[in-house]
Amino acid sequence: MSFWGLVQIGVSTAIFLLAATAAKQWGLAPSLGKLIWTLALYTLGNLVMLRLIREFGMSISLSLSAVIQLVAVNVIALAFYSEKLNTLQGAGVALAVVSVALITLGPYLQGR
Repeated sequence: MSFWGLVQIGVSTAIFLLAATAAKQWGLAPSLGKLIWTLALYTLGNLVMLRLIREFGMSISLSLSAVIQLVAVNVIALAFYSEKLNTLQGAGVALAVVSVALITLGPYLQGR
């Protein structure tokens, strides 16, 4: 993936993190404005993802996005909202990261 592709992944991740935070805020105190803001952010993030899918393919783009978002959303949930994961849930998150890493890096580690 090129430098520009990594920048786009970073931008989409930042947008999706803002959307997830907006969704959490909506969950704590629902309002129409928060719902519209959340949907607008998710729409914008998906528009960036469409560009990535066209440029780098669906498997790479969505896999990288999924693992980056998985880690980042958990960091936000744990650090800022004091949410907790039990041992089994933590192991599930760790396995998800490993699985997406293997899916994404597998072809490159095998010499494609």
